[in-house]
Amino acid sequence: MSDGWRHDARPLAHCGHQPIREQGVDILAAVSRVPKQPFSIETLRLDDPREDEVRVRIAGVGLCHTDLVGAAGALPLRLPAVFGHEGAGIIEATGRAVTKVKPGDRVVMSFRSCGECPQCRRQDPAYCRDAAQLNYRGCRVDGSATLVDAAGPLSGSFFGQSSFATHALASERNLVKIPDAMPLEISGTLGCGVQTGAGAVMRSLACRAGSSLLVLGGGAVGLSAVLGAVVQGCRQIVVVEPHVSRRELALQLGATQAIDPAAGELAGLLKAACAGGFDYALDTTGIPAVIEAAAGRLAGHAAFGFVAIPRPEDAAAKLPLNLSQLMLRGLSFKGILEGDSDLDTFIPQLCELHLAGRFPFDKLVTRYPLAEINRAVAEQHAGSCVKAVLLP
Repeated sequence: MSDGWRHDARPLAHCGHQPIREQGVDILAAVSRVPKQPFSIETLRLDDPREDEVRVRIAGVGLCHTDLVGAAGALPLRLPAVFGHEGAGIIEATGRAVTKVKPGDRVVMSFRSCGECPQCRRQDPAYCRDAAQLNYRGCRVDGSATLVDAAGPLSGSFFGQSSFATHALASERNLVKIPDAMPLEISGTLGCGVQTGAGAVMRSLACRAGSSLLVLGGGAVGLSAVLGAVVQGCRQIVVVEPHVSRRELALQLGATQAIDPAAGELAGLLKAACAGGFDYALDTTGIPAVIEAAAGRLAGHAAFGFVAIPRPEDAAAKLPLNLSQLMLRGLSFKGILEGDSDLDTFIPQLCELHLAGRFPFDKLVTRYPLAEINRAVAEQHAGSCVKAVLLP
């Protein structure tokens, strides 16, 4: 999965959507009311922050595939709902118990975690025991809603934020303060898609300097992996991507070769690109035939990472190697969430790299007004932009 959690891993408790109190602020938000239908821009009421919450004025929010999966009705979060989980903005108000940030701070919002389970205590918050409850439930843990309209509560709190809006509520656990020099409008992309791709290479696979890396798919996650591979000092970075504009961008960002999968049999193209086999591979496509071709071109003791949400028809696909092959070749296959990111260390690291000119994630971004979210969805799907960022 590119940036979500297996929502079928644990059943979610029913969210009663208890009404919010009379206080709060009016906001504009992109609302998904009917599966697979366009978003609508509506005025909603956002609750005031509770003692452990903050209100963020959104400067920009990335558009991610997982948002569209949710808007298609494929997540355990009832519609109507407000999605958005790559928000960045300025703290407007904080609850009494908040100590990490203060009003006026510039922050990136990311996924939410509990901070108490064994995974969180060992700095693996992406694998939090309660991730599904905290990110996909559509309301607070106590069942109360954060968003209402004239007809009643809507699902919110998506990834602890629901940032397709002018304002959002978040918790200390899922936000990170960023330097004043960072471009705030686009920095929210670091909170999911960018950290997933870069983290997969820099943290999960920990690609060594001088190694070869194969990246399957040249979208925002795949191209962020290219940026991470350059930082890691990979000698050979090969990207497989059908859109010519994305192949060209991959080369500009540091890929050594960009392959059009329509140019021939993929296995043969990969053999020609790296005769000895790749040390590392990262799949961002979830397409079984692409994965199978890549698996056959791994070097001994290679590692293959997976970050894509497969299509429903591909969800039951099997990995194309048996146990004997796995053992005799010393291969590792690794599922990856959020690039194994520990937010408070990895997002600041990416900010430092960007400000030093070594991580130009801004080259992936196309800006759109929030009111044009449906155009952004269409153009990102068509491949005419890599990463849409919505500006409220």
